[in-house]
Amino acid sequence: MDGVVITFILPGLSNSGPDHWQSRWERMDPNCHRIMQAEWEQPVCADWVATLDRAVAETDDAIVLVSHSSACALVAQWAGSASRENVARVCGALLVGPSDPQGPNYPAGPVGFAPMPLSRLPFPSTVVASEDDPYIDLELARAYAAAWGSTFVNAGRAGHINAASNLGEWAAGYALLESLRQGSAQQTSSPRT
Repeated sequence: MDGVVITFILPGLSNSGPDHWQSRWERMDPNCHRIMQAEWEQPVCADWVATLDRAVAETDDAIVLVSHSSACALVAQWAGSASRENVARVCGALLVGPSDPQGPNYPAGPVGFAPMPLSRLPFPSTVVASEDDPYIDLELARAYAAAWGSTFVNAGRAGHINAASNLGEWAAGYALLESLRQGSAQQTSSPRT
């Protein structure tokens, strides 16, 4: 790792459309790269995990993961199954609008996203959740953050923190990403003992 920190954009179900903050970040920041999944509507979580694992293994730079919705479960599943070498490439994660894969509003079709893994993540992380997200109760999102060892941020009444939330480029979220990337850059530039 040469001190560069790249960002993997991990959309949730149905991918993130052009007005989603993830897509806006990808357009405005050349260090943001979307990980494309083969199946967006009725995915198997293990397939998403394998795709992420390949992308991480093929990257020499330090990585920050930016996940939305079901991709938060992807990150938790991947962190529990990936090799030590691959996990070490990830220096942070921004986990936005995690959905409850066992909740009443979670769509039928996706396989393997439940139960949500609740082991501590092996890298710094921040969970951002909304008070009126139809896919998760705020207190459950807070419990996920506690289990993962994540910093918790209450985004207020922002729905599912997606394109329908009309966040534009979501400057507050991008500032959280920048904070994670700066911490990652300091980690990768400091000498290892």
